Amino acid sequence: MMLRSLLFVPADSEKKLAKVSASEADAVILDLEDSVSAARKAEARSMLAAFFRSLQPAGTCPRLIVRVNALDTGLTDDDLKIVVPLKPSAILLPKAGNGAELQDISARIAVLEAESDIEDGSIRLHALMTETAGGLLNAATFSGKTGRLEALAWGGEDLAAAIGASSNRDEAGSYTEVFRLARSLTLLTAADAGVEAIDTVFTDYKDEAGLARECAAAVRDGFSGKMAIHPAQVPIINAAFTPPPGDVERAKTIIQLFADAGRDAGVLSLDGKMIDRPHLRQAERIVRRAGLDPTSL
Repeated sequence: MMLRSLLFVPADSEKKLAKVSASEADAVILDLEDSVSAARKAEARSMLAAFFRSLQPAGTCPRLIVRVNALDTGLTDDDLKIVVPLKPSAILLPKAGNGAELQDISARIAVLEAESDIEDGSIRLHALMTETAGGLLNAATFSGKTGRLEALAWGGEDLAAAIGASSNRDEAGSYTEVFRLARSLTLLTAADAGVEAIDTVFTDYKDEAGLARECAAAVRDGFSGKMAIHPAQVPIINAAFTPPPGDVERAKTIIQLFADAGRDAGVLSLDGKMIDRPHLRQAERIVRRAGLDPTSL
């Protein structure tokens, strides 16, 4: 399933929750963390549970991901006890500090899945891995820690606060060096782990041109999708991360050529140019971004 756009929605906003089912986003991140004040955490959990109960079994809806509170807050278990029985598509762990924390929360989810008679591993795991200095320094530990992991994302706002930066961008609007490092490490770690790489939010939601430029750069560099803070950003993100039809057709042709040549095929030719296994992997990535399964073509 595509993960081009992931829209944040506060779990304590009845008005915004009512619009989730009609969202054009591929996924909606129902937030129990930063967008919910400490005084409203319990109310947000109750509203989230009521929202899930209100969903029609056969109704259309984006994928639902719940961002719980970070492990060092003491609130994570209270969140999980409510969230896991609701069976969201995934749980997003913020401020992930290292791979051991992924193992930790995965084990907690597994216990609650068993108690709720939910198949083990059904609820996937996403992680924001650069919101603390430790998460950035421990990037290499995130790979291979749990089969539940589906995506890694990076965030620049919390990291700026963690390191004492007055801004994460320079006067020209470009990310400064430490934030470019965070972005790059997320992309590399996701590739090493074999999971989706999700680009951070673009906070100036009125700057559509700026968002489009940032999306284009993310697509170019290998990100699978981008988080959003406003519904108006979703169409721009979806358009950027949807490959052009011509690219999809070429990718399908490459996949078919390798399928016809057999599993031992190394170097083939297409339109007078050499193609090899890296071209096949890129073709598979393109068709997945188009919402297709490369194994069923």
